[in-house]
Amino acid sequence: MNKQLRQLKVREILRQHEVGNQHDLMRLLNSAGIRVAQATLSRDCNEIGVVRSRDSKGYRLVFSEKNPGWIIKGLVGVEVLSVKANETAIIIRTLPGRAHGVGSFLDELKSPMILGTIAGDDTVLVIPGSIKQISELVNYIQDNLSQNA
Repeated sequence: MNKQLRQLKVREILRQHEVGNQHDLMRLLNSAGIRVAQATLSRDCNEIGVVRSRDSKGYRLVFSEKNPGWIIKGLVGVEVLSVKANETAIIIRTLPGRAHGVGSFLDELKSPMILGTIAGDDTVLVIPGSIKQISELVNYIQDNLSQNA
């Protein structure tokens, strides 16, 4: 199945079902005869603006509002396990499968202190705009990832 049709099916499923996470979405896609790898599904969700949000019934996948980073902000406080730095970079450890969301959130902040982020499954590498700002950037990240922010 081509990418456009697969993404169309993802939209359809999310409009018809309350889906708690990408694993559940993958199961529903499989039931519809669509086989997809986790990494591909994650990219598809990112491209069509699907984020994980919390409502009164718990967590579920939804289409992002105008600024998807602010939906993620409510979740990152519980998803980030640690923020550590050395002289040149910052590493953020997350719950498994949540690094991409945290990295996307940081990218949405568009801070000039952040040159860029690279996200794996449970780790985000934050590259500072200047190594002289590492300490300030760690504080900025911790403030913005705070559950109570």
